[in-house]
Amino acid sequence: MEFSPHGGSAPEAARRELMDEGWKFVRWGLSTEGDLLEPTRAVQRTVSQFQALREALGEEIELCFDIHTRLDPPDAIQLCRKVLPYRPFFMEDPVRSESPQAFHLLRQKIDTPLAVGEQFASKWDFRELIDHDLIDYARIDLCICGGLTEAKKIAGWCEGHYIDIVVHNPLGPVSMMACLHFNLATSNFGVQEQPRKPGTSLTDVVLNQPEWEDGYLLPPQGPGLGIEFDREAAEAHPFRMKELPHLHREDGSFTNW
Repeated sequence: MEFSPHGGSAPEAARRELMDEGWKFVRWGLSTEGDLLEPTRAVQRTVSQFQALREALGEEIELCFDIHTRLDPPDAIQLCRKVLPYRPFFMEDPVRSESPQAFHLLRQKIDTPLAVGEQFASKWDFRELIDHDLIDYARIDLCICGGLTEAKKIAGWCEGHYIDIVVHNPLGPVSMMACLHFNLATSNFGVQEQPRKPGTSLTDVVLNQPEWEDGYLLPPQGPGLGIEFDREAAEAHPFRMKELPHLHREDGSFTNW
């Protein structure tokens, strides 16, 4: 499983104790200075983080990094080249998801594996990247792409291009269980994003969350998704709108979050 703290916290949160808990992968994201994002400084910080994590964790833990579409191609290319010696498992969302044609340039310039797709709403959004072998991992989000049926179509398409699946799963235990079923039914599975261990959130709502053993989620035994959902308990956790970050450069111009 991949330890992926929501929000992409700094790698200081991913120390040796994660290995003792069974995590096989660590993932974090491009850091900012509060609401300020200056690409040159962000790239240099990331290189230092890769070096520190690889030295601290050795070769036993895979390192996954989320650029979160915050860089333009020149900065993304520079970053991917500089971290290559630290053997990243993948570099995620190097540029805007609305710009699939840019991956033709990135594929020529970058040797690190690329992971893309969490913002895609259907198989058609993946088409350019799959048909032209522009990515190595598809970040399918079951809650965005159209559910299990559409996700299986995307996975089958990816299989013919040697693209593995890394589901996007920063959500709660229902999404976790759906992703688990999907991965169990997918031959080209890579790793499942997991923000926390099962049984540590919303235990009053989802009563029988999957078992965790040595960094792996075990197959559920119940029918359907295999969970018991308490609707009355869910009412105690109403939806609340959350404002996304508003990042800007030093000159005051806004940039992608």
